[in-house]
Order: sequence, then structure tokens, then C-alpha cells
Amino acid sequence: MAPPGPAGVLPTSAEPLSRSIFRKFLLMLCSLLTSLYVFYCLAERCQTLSGPVVGLSGGGEEAGAPGRGVLAGGPRELAVWPAAAQRKPLLQLQQWRRRRPPAPRANGEEAAWEEESPGLAGGPGGSGAGSSVAEAPQGTLALLLDEGSKQLPQAIIIGVKKGGTRALLEFLRVHPDVRAVGAEPHFFDRSYDKGLAWYRDLMPRTLDGQITMEKTPSYFVTREAPARISAMSKDTKLIVVVRDPVTRAISDYTQTLSKRPDIPTFESLTFKNRTTGLIDTSWSAIQIGIYAKHLEHWLRHFPIRQMLFVSGERLISDPAGELGRVQDFLGLKRIITDKHFYFNKTKGFPCLKKAEGSSRPHCLGKTKGRTHPEIDREVVRRLREFYRPFNLKFYQMTGHDFGWDG
Repeated sequence: MAPPGPAGVLPTSAEPLSRSIFRKFLLMLCSLLTSLYVFYCLAERCQTLSGPVVGLSGGGEEAGAPGRGVLAGGPRELAVWPAAAQRKPLLQLQQWRRRRPPAPRANGEEAAWEEESPGLAGGPGGSGAGSSVAEAPQGTLALLLDEGSKQLPQAIIIGVKKGGTRALLEFLRVHPDVRAVGAEPHFFDRSYDKGLAWYRDLMPRTLDGQITMEKTPSYFVTREAPARISAMSKDTKLIVVVRDPVTRAISDYTQTLSKRPDIPTFESLTFKNRTTGLIDTSWSAIQIGIYAKHLEHWLRHFPIRQMLFVSGERLISDPAGELGRVQDFLGLKRIITDKHFYFNKTKGFPCLKKAEGSSRPHCLGKTKGRTHPEIDREVVRRLREFYRPFNLKFYQMTGHDFGWDG
């Protein structure tokens, strides 16, 4: 036994033990710092290498075909990117976005909800409330390390304006296998000359098994759109949200009136001659509702089985039921159900309990659910008579009675 040291303290292995504890502490600290850095990167604060942006080859082949891909460059300067260089996704994280109400547009179109991908800090002031990665809400899958690729849409919501297209898109984006553009691209009606490579670059990145979608309601009434979409892909699935054409016309007018209070009355715009009762079909609010006429153009390029007609009325009264039909049509698992919705009595339509990219309830913006002006009953009756034969033809073409004439 060793002799006692100063002050009667026996020498022990305390110093080696202290060094061991210190080393463990350093290891734990390094591990903690590494974990924080990983979460820092997952929150999209650190830069990653750009991944492939798929476009079209100069020869017109789909560069997105199996075994090939291209890097985004000039319109005719797309370099081949071998599929062997693709890496399988190493990690999938539910994407988290803060969403801001859309700014109103002067042209009266539907504005998309704006999105931004925040880091660990919260809003202004750095409170960070609800902003940790661990608290990221349910939503679509984020593509880490630029995994996945941009694809041309396999499904498009092509119409109709004021039918419920924004609601349908917002509801669908809750599904983890749906990746959609928030804003309306207007490619097949306004920007077709920019080319498919430009259009593809607007799309979000997707992983295998996910569906790329977009919605532009004006496609349904654009004469050139069916042929252009068919030229892109004859397999594109098309969704049309339709609504009682009389109600739709009044809603269309209401939207325009909110931006241009000086426009003529609904009655004066409806008739070419009020005395004779001749309807002015050149007015877009009336013309859009002649669904059978527009559908004829689409059936020249797509079989009816490739088109799904969603009831705007049922989208309000039974959103889960209509979403079930849409999910079946797209070949998706029925994930969006009754549990995702609640009815907002103030607005008069269903809202999401948890929207894509948010952990809070979400209703469409103030531009939805506007109060319609009072329209003369005789005008409404005359409009219903006008639309009735077109509605009956539309029911026959689609094999579905929407009940607008009951």
C-alpha cells in the first residue's frame, strides 16, 4: 500500500479517470455538433451541389426516358447525363414550408399560395416558433441532396375557371405522392413558344412513384391546348372540375366585379338583346359554361377514359368522396380521407385540418367564397333554359348526370 500523500490524501487513478471522462465529453460534444450540422443542412441552410434538371435532347427524344437524362443548359446545348451517375435517394424528409396568402392579381386570375423554405429560425425576430425540423408537419417529401428529377406532368387539371380547381389542387397536395406547381404555368395557352424544356423546369422534383401535376383552368377552353398536350404525351391524365354553368357564370362575374367595380351589370352582359332574350355567347363568362362544345375538341385527341370530371358541388358537400375518385383515377393510394377536412361555416366550404407544408388548419384565401350579387330571377331562368341542351349533351358525353337541371 502506497504511503499517504499530502493532507492525508491517498494517490489513486483519479487523474486517468478524469482524462477518460474529459475524452468522453469531447466525443459527445463533437457528436452533438455533427448532429446540429446535419439538421442545419436538412433545413436547407447549407449549399448542395446542383442535381440534374431533365430537359429535351436536340433530336426531340425524351431525355427523361429510361437510362438517360440531360443537364439544363441552353435550349440546344443540353449535355447527356448518364443514368449510371444517378444516386438513389439517401434520405427522405417531409418538406416544410411557410405559406403566405397570395397577392391579388390585376387580371382577375387565381393566384397561388406563395411558398418559402425557411431554415431553423422562425419568422422575423428569430423566434423559431414551430420551425424545428422535428416539428416539421405532414406534407410532400423533400428531395435532399437534389435527388429526384424534374418531369413533365403526368396529370393536368385543365379546367374550368371558377369551378373549384384551386381547392382540388390544394387538397391533392396533401398526398405525399403528389408534387404540383402552385402557380398556374399557362404553358399550353400563353407560353407554348418557350418550349417543353422551359415548361419542365417549372415542375418540382419528384422521386420514383410520385406524380407531377399542374393546373391551368383556361386550358379547357383553349382550342390549341388538346393537340399541344397530346403532342407532349398521349398518356397525360386530364382532370376537369365542372360546376353548374349558371352559378359558375355568376361567380366569374363576381370575381371581375371585385376588381373592376365599374363594369356593366350581369344582366346587360348576358344578353345581346334583352328584349329578344338572345344570349351573348361571346362573353367569356357564358361561353366557358358550354362544356359539351369544349369537350368535343378534347375528345379528338384523348379518349374519354383518360379524363376525369369532378363535380364542383360535390367537392364542397363531400370533398373526401370526390378526392377518393381523383386518387383512384391517378392510381394513388387513398390517403386523403374525411379526417383531413372540416367544414367552415363562415366561408361555406370545406377546409383542410392540416395543409401541405403546414401544421395548422388552412382555408382558401379571401378571393374564394365571395358573396354573389343578386341576379334577376328571370335572367337566371333564361340562362338555365339556354344551358339545358348543352348540359344534357355533356351528361351523355361523360356518362354522368351532374344534376344541374333537376
